[in-house]
Amino acid sequence: MPFYATALVLESGEERAAIVEADAIGFDTEWTERILAAITDLTGFPRRQIRFSSSHTHSGPNTFRLATISEGLDMALSYLESLPHRIASAVWQAGRNLKPVRVAAGQGSCDINVNRRFRDAGHGIVVGRNWSGPANRAVGVVRFDDLDERPVATLLHYACHGTTMGWQTQLFTPDFPGPARQVVERELGGTCLFLQGACANLTPRRGFTGDCAVYRKLGTILGLEAARVAWNIETLPRDERLTGVQASGAPIAIYEDAPVDPGPQPLRVAQRSIALPARKFDPPEELEARAAALRSRMNSLRNEGGSPDEIRAATAQATQAGWRAEYARNYYGRETIPWELMAITIGSSIALVSVPGEPFTETAMEIASRSPYPHTFVSGYSNGGFGYIPTAQAFAEGGYETEATPFSATAADVLAGEAVRLLREMAAAPAGRQH
Repeated sequence: MPFYATALVLESGEERAAIVEADAIGFDTEWTERILAAITDLTGFPRRQIRFSSSHTHSGPNTFRLATISEGLDMALSYLESLPHRIASAVWQAGRNLKPVRVAAGQGSCDINVNRRFRDAGHGIVVGRNWSGPANRAVGVVRFDDLDERPVATLLHYACHGTTMGWQTQLFTPDFPGPARQVVERELGGTCLFLQGACANLTPRRGFTGDCAVYRKLGTILGLEAARVAWNIETLPRDERLTGVQASGAPIAIYEDAPVDPGPQPLRVAQRSIALPARKFDPPEELEARAAALRSRMNSLRNEGGSPDEIRAATAQATQAGWRAEYARNYYGRETIPWELMAITIGSSIALVSVPGEPFTETAMEIASRSPYPHTFVSGYSNGGFGYIPTAQAFAEGGYETEATPFSATAADVLAGEAVRLLREMAAAPAGRQH
């Protein structure tokens, strides 16, 4: 399936927002800033009004941490260089096609995901299938209709790693978000944007396979549930009125469905820099030396005929050591790390919360449960930056995510509290006030 960058531009009064999503694993801060700058240069959108997110497919071209690539880097760079203008063009096109819309949201449920933090007797916490672990299976849908109630755009929010496809194939795929979007567009019409949720510890119920039929099946299941939810959303509410009773074999009540004005639905956009607690790092020079030694061992195995299993294990160790060294270079000696928090709200019922990095599913569920907006959809992989944001419980259990993070065990609680605080401020603010 093809890869897409899809954009939705919203405007209400003097406030605007550009919601942009791309089929990609994610982007380094440097490349994110290039993309955001291209959008601003082409469209005039200020940085604070742009939400740029990735679907987090793991079977696409590499778009981050290019220093870890030893072969084929020229192809990755060529692809990356083409993206800022192409993504900005999607926003420009969306901005040229503004039309009045009505908007409403709904939620369903889909079980194509599962908690991935599985405890193995011999290896501790591994990436597997933990069927009893927490998993947010909510399918969030925001429907935008024109004034004739024809769908113009649909936002589909769901949390699950894009890891249906594995190392058994070298095919590029958008993973399950691609067919999910396709199904929604086929069933409703208009354009569908997939918004990845907080899926740090969520994986597909069938994953790491070389069979493309699996990602297409999972995406179709998700898309059909989203379409079902969307068809049940009324962007123009109606009030049922009994107008009389018709005489017949059985008396039949006659009703009139009168449209009800939903009232104003102000658009609000807020960006805020928050301080997430940092973990304690060894000195950068020590971590750099460890990473260099592991890279040397990896290259030796590759050049001297090491077995595939040996090379794979050495590559994983070198890659993770490189991440830790990178975090130490950036954050050694710091108590906190500045992290961007963004929220877009529509009316009194819809909130789109986004952060960089990879929040856990429990954090997203906590934010949604405490939010004043009934339909609160939390996303990671937005506006640059990498790093898992594990819960305190995950730190106590250990595992990959707690090693591959620059944050401490209290960061997830801080993130949840800051997000809820921002949403409550936005809900209480007069229309037109910026944050």
